[in-house]
Amino acid sequence: MKKQLLGSAIVAVVIGAANAAELPLKAPPPPPAPAWSWAGFFIGGHVGGMFGTASFDNPFGPSIFGDRVRTPGFLGGAQIGYNFQAPSSPWVFGLEGDVSGLASDGTNTCLAFSALFVSANCHVRPRATGTFTGRIGYALGPEGHTLVYGKGGGAWLNENVDITTNGDLTIMGLPFPVTSANQTSWGWTAGAGVEQALTPAWSLRLEYDYLQFGSFGVATPPGAALVGRRFFETPPTTTHVTQNVQQVKLGVNYKFNADPWARWDAQPAGPASYPVKAPFYNAPAASWLSGWEFELGARYVYGFGRFQKDLAPPSLVSRLTYADMRTNAGEFFGRVDTPLNIMVKGLIGVGSGRSGHMNDEDWALGGALLAYSNTLADPVHDRINYGLIDVGYDVLRTGDYKIAPFVGYTQFNSDMSAFGCTPIAAFNCVPAVPATGAPNITEDDTWQALRVGVAGDAMLSPQVKLSADVAYLPYAQFSGLDNHFFGNTGILNRFSPVSGTGQGVQLEALLAYYVTPQFSVGIGGRFWSAWTTAGHYSQTIVNPTVDQPTGSFGPFPARFKSEQSAVFVQAAYAFGRP
Repeated sequence: MKKQLLGSAIVAVVIGAANAAELPLKAPPPPPAPAWSWAGFFIGGHVGGMFGTASFDNPFGPSIFGDRVRTPGFLGGAQIGYNFQAPSSPWVFGLEGDVSGLASDGTNTCLAFSALFVSANCHVRPRATGTFTGRIGYALGPEGHTLVYGKGGGAWLNENVDITTNGDLTIMGLPFPVTSANQTSWGWTAGAGVEQALTPAWSLRLEYDYLQFGSFGVATPPGAALVGRRFFETPPTTTHVTQNVQQVKLGVNYKFNADPWARWDAQPAGPASYPVKAPFYNAPAASWLSGWEFELGARYVYGFGRFQKDLAPPSLVSRLTYADMRTNAGEFFGRVDTPLNIMVKGLIGVGSGRSGHMNDEDWALGGALLAYSNTLADPVHDRINYGLIDVGYDVLRTGDYKIAPFVGYTQFNSDMSAFGCTPIAAFNCVPAVPATGAPNITEDDTWQALRVGVAGDAMLSPQVKLSADVAYLPYAQFSGLDNHFFGNTGILNRFSPVSGTGQGVQLEALLAYYVTPQFSVGIGGRFWSAWTTAGHYSQTIVNPTVDQPTGSFGPFPARFKSEQSAVFVQAAYAFGRP
């Protein structure tokens, strides 16, 4: 019996060995691919918006008004740098340098220390800026594809500064004085941003930077002081200028030694995930919506408006500045992405506000016994309506990100009414006009512009999306009508058609949270600005005064500038979202 069992066992072993010999051997699993890292050299480009403030000190004493020149603008440039990231560490350290060209412009009153002194018009045009910084960041997510970072270092700024004595002084035998300077200033910068690795090679970033520069001296031109009934020339002196700049940049970086055509492997997150070649677009399951994406939504917008009008630059005879106009607005927006990667997006909005104020300044008008006058109208009622439409192409598009350059059109209308008149300097609304009844000045303006820009979206997590939109306005057209009344009587004194052409910038950023795969809520901000580089105004007197005969006059040169900043909350619904 024992011999039979032993024989059976031997036969079973021989048969099992024979069968095993016929089966292929299972290859050992390949070693896991190394985890992706932010480490390495990178190069990229950026576009964005800037807002600067140039502050002029007054060598004659405290100013009645002005001395701070606002310089909104568009920026575009390039960056290069290196990141270091230790294996298995989320901390990222780096060095970066960037340079940006600027399209920016701003003017304001300066040296206005007395109603008996003809003050000046300060004009600032930033042209270029750059930084060299160190960065420290932290990589978020299971694979570390989202980098939040801070940066700091040195900065420089090149700008032109012009100072022109205001008023038509030539008819009084005084010169037409102006001084100019081109200055490169050095200072420091600090900023923060978020960068999303879209693929192993490409990343999208949104960044904010603050730049502060030291003061520099600029010669002031000869001025004019009113003594008795005559103007006398005053000697030149020196003012000192300090400048700060705030920038928001939307940028794309390419990481060296990475395949520019690869994307992330569509497998569960983990240290073994690695890039593979893949189709250009992750299409959802076949259906009538295959390749189509729709997003529709609504927003509540709380805005801050500003409008400035300079008459007869560079040596002004008058300036009107509407400021701190706060509006409540509602808007609808939408976006469509097609299977051909053609993108169409747009928005339309309307709003109003009843705050704000307006300063009306005048200088040495036609030899009148008036050196400088400044009156305050408060409040200002503002009604706005606006819209835009863009057509672009998704050069990069998956369910996790989109980058689309675009061209488009935008229009913005503002109808402003200023009530009351209180003298700040001189005497041209004494007694003060009450802020009741009819407005004393109205302004109805329209801006139309061509938009050229780029829009970027990136999913920072399965439920959080960061979006940004930057547009340069290479051609902006401005038109409007100014009405001046006799106080608050509603009786028209004169009207002035205004027009001009120029440029501008529009930028917007949004952080959205997807409550469901289709429904999202979000919070965002925007800054829009446009300014003319050539403009005109005419004037028709319909009810004359002692120093204003009936008739039509002009056209005369003029400059116009509008600013709109806002924060908003939104709700949106998406169809066909991968």
